[in-house]
Amino acid sequence: MNDFDKAANLIDQADGLLITAGAGMGVDSGLPDFRGPEGFWKAYPALGRAKIQFEGIANPEAFHILPEVAWGFYGHRLNLYRNTVPHAGFDFLRDLGASMPNGAFVFTSNVDGQFQKAGFSELAVCEVHGSIHHLQCMEPCHGQSWPADAFLPEVDADACVLLNEPPWCPRCSEMARPNVLMFGDRAWVPARQQKQLQRLQNWLDRCERVVTLEIGAGTQIPTVRMFADQVGAPLIRINRDPAQARVGRARDVSLVLGALEGLRGIAAALNAA
Repeated sequence: MNDFDKAANLIDQADGLLITAGAGMGVDSGLPDFRGPEGFWKAYPALGRAKIQFEGIANPEAFHILPEVAWGFYGHRLNLYRNTVPHAGFDFLRDLGASMPNGAFVFTSNVDGQFQKAGFSELAVCEVHGSIHHLQCMEPCHGQSWPADAFLPEVDADACVLLNEPPWCPRCSEMARPNVLMFGDRAWVPARQQKQLQRLQNWLDRCERVVTLEIGAGTQIPTVRMFADQVGAPLIRINRDPAQARVGRARDVSLVLGALEGLRGIAAALNAA
């Protein structure tokens, strides 16, 4: 039995599919995966010229010190995610979950909203680091976030600068920021994430035989890995990096592949069973 067949066997035995996804999930949709400053600066050369690393711009302090640049970065990403078409692996996961007695639930560190864009229910996704498609007050003056739908950023991509007005808090008129957990972030508003976590726990409580399908999640920011370990279910891990793809238990499956290729292999094995 090859690894794809082992993965298919674990899925066949499950009554619920837990999808845990990191940045590698979006690479096959054309989204950048910031691996080290070189990869980040290639995607944002203006920040490279200024020697601003990812941790420096993905930081609430940047909105105080360089608000036009901070919103240039996040505004560009917001536009990018709005215009990105999720790859076919998302469709496979959505349909696979729909075939299970208890469906599927997504736990992701990605803030791009690609699962919802691919047709996953908002009620079946937990964005543990927040969502770029939601805003919050900079201060914050209250404990809620709101959709960013009305904000249409105009960005000079070469300079990484916002050209139009940033969004503002409707309560106190302070500048708004993405409802995303940033580095060194003491002002993040977690209310939306906490509701998502509670829905996820309720779903886990209903399931008896969960299988975890982890895709493109590494150890540099280990949130997704830690959650999968906490659940303790049989694990299928897809990661193009051999070191990151390793699994610790004999029942688990390691697929050293990109997200789309790995999911296509699993789909083929399920269809052949």
